Amino acid sequence: MINFLRNLFFRDFMLKSFSLVLALLIWTIVSLAIRREVSPLAGVAAIPVDRTFSGIPILVVSAAADVRNFKVNPSQVEVTVRGEGELVKDLRANEIQALVDLTGVESARGFHKRIEISTPPGITHVQVVPEEVDVIVPQKR
Repeated sequence: MINFLRNLFFRDFMLKSFSLVLALLIWTIVSLAIRREVSPLAGVAAIPVDRTFSGIPILVVSAAADVRNFKVNPSQVEVTVRGEGELVKDLRANEIQALVDLTGVESARGFHKRIEISTPPGITHVQVVPEEVDVIVPQKR
C-alpha cells in the first residue's frame, strides 16, 4: 500500500508538477477574464438609458403621386428612446424618424394611422406620444 502511494505521488514527479502549474495558470486566466466581464465598471456601461425627444416631425409615406395633399394631425410627436449610455447621449433628434404609411390610401375621411418609429442600431423606441395621428386626405376632383 505504501509503495502504491509513493508511486502515485513521486513517479513522474516533474510531469505532474508541470501539469499542476499549467492548470493553475489556466484557472487564473479564466478567473480574471470572468471577473473583468462582471466588474462594476462593465455593468455601468450596460445599463440602458432613456431619453425623450420632442418635436420630431412626422413624415408621410405614400405610393400616390402627390403626397403634399395628405395632412396629419398632430404634425409632430414626442419619442422616448432607450439604449446604451454613450449611444443615447450622442443621439441627435434628426436620427429618429416618425413615419405614417399611407400606401394604398386613395381617398378617405377621418381615419387614424399608427406612427412607426425608425431609430439607429442599438437604440429602441420605448414610447411615442401620441401613438396615432388623424389623417386628412382631400377628396379627388
